[in-house]
Amino acid sequence: MEIKYALEEIKSAAQMFAEKTKGSTCFAFHGEMGAGKTTFIGSVCEVLGVAEGQSSPTFSIINAYQTTENGNIFHIDLYRLKDEREAIAAGVEDCFDQDAFCFVEWPERAPGIFPMDVVHCFINTIDANTRILTFNL
Repeated sequence: MEIKYALEEIKSAAQMFAEKTKGSTCFAFHGEMGAGKTTFIGSVCEVLGVAEGQSSPTFSIINAYQTTENGNIFHIDLYRLKDEREAIAAGVEDCFDQDAFCFVEWPERAPGIFPMDVVHCFINTIDANTRILTFNL
């Protein structure tokens, strides 16, 4: 599937993504630095009901949020990690074992830790204002 969106349309793109991926809980977001992975995941979290302020998990590695309607959400950033061993030590694998949404940036840092039903999502920059998100269910 493919969703093309302008940056000012990110909220509606996140809503469409949430609807199309209903039933899935683990998502691996691929894209170059600056493609908008963190921003898109933040918009999806808002759509799913995250009310409190969100921040990039680049330094904390895992940010946990709670929603009243959709339970727990983990936003995970593996950028600073070297390999699967470090991801496991940071508790990333434990997030997958919970009944929660998991949105992971830079999954190529630890490809072997993901559950079989992970949805791989690719954000590509078309121009300064346009992105294409592709994913397979």
